[in-house]
Amino acid sequence: MRGYFIDIQGTLIDDKNFLPLPGAVEFLKYLNSKKIPFILLTNNTKRDSKEFIDYLKNLGFEFENYLDPLMVLDDYIKGKKIAPYGNEKFVELMKKYEIDFKNPDAVVLGIKLFSNEEFADIIEMLLRGSELIGMHKTSLYSKGDKRYPGLGAILEMLKYAVNKDYKVVGKPSATFFNRAKEILGLDYDKITIISDDLYGDLLPAKDLGMKSVLVLSGKIKSPEEITKKPDEIYKNLEDYLRNGVINERT
Repeated sequence: MRGYFIDIQGTLIDDKNFLPLPGAVEFLKYLNSKKIPFILLTNNTKRDSKEFIDYLKNLGFEFENYLDPLMVLDDYIKGKKIAPYGNEKFVELMKKYEIDFKNPDAVVLGIKLFSNEEFADIIEMLLRGSELIGMHKTSLYSKGDKRYPGLGAILEMLKYAVNKDYKVVGKPSATFFNRAKEILGLDYDKITIISDDLYGDLLPAKDLGMKSVLVLSGKIKSPEEITKKPDEIYKNLEDYLRNGVINERT
C-alpha cells in the first residue's frame, strides 16, 4: 500500500482566506475510509502547531498525523541565542528562546516581505559568524493576489552574498522528510507527495524516490509556468480524487 505526504497551504486550504480548496476535505475522508496512511506535512511557522491543528480540524479535515518545522526546531537551536526574522506571529513564537540581535549564535528566518535594512542587518550578523537557519525552503510566497520570492530564494540570495551555507528545518530537508517517513512507517518508494510547490517540495522529494503530484491550486497557476515536470499534474485535489487516486492503488 502507498501512503501520502500532503502539503496544506495551497493544497488543502487556499492562500488568501485559508479555507478548504475543492475536494480537499473529501480527499482526506477518502484516505481515511480506505485506511490509506498519510501525514499532513506543512511549512507552517505562523501559528502554534496545536492551534493550527485545531483550526484545520474545525474546517472539517480529519487526520491524525501532522508535522511542521516548529515541532522540530529545538533540534537545531536548543541552547543557542537566536535572532529571529519573519512575520510578527513567527517572531512572537520565537520568544520562548533566548533572543539576541547583537551577537546571536544563529539567525533564524521565517517568511515575510523583508526590507533592505533587514537584509543589511542579517548580512552583518552572518559576516560576524552567526549561523543561518531557514524554517523552510519554499520557492514562492503567495500574499493576496501576488507572488513573491519564497524563503528558499531568500536563503540562496544570502548564501551568495556572504558565501555561507545554511540549514533548513522544514521541507524539503531530508531530516524533515525522514521524520515524516518514520511516522508513516513506509519507504520513500511507497510514498506519494502532493503539493503546490514544485521546486520547494516536489522535486527534492522526487530525488529521494517519492512520486510527485503537483496541484495548480496555489503557487503555480498553470502548466506553462513549469520548467521541470513532476510525475503528475492536477487542477486541485478534487481533480486528483476523481482522476488520479485510482492509479495510486495499483
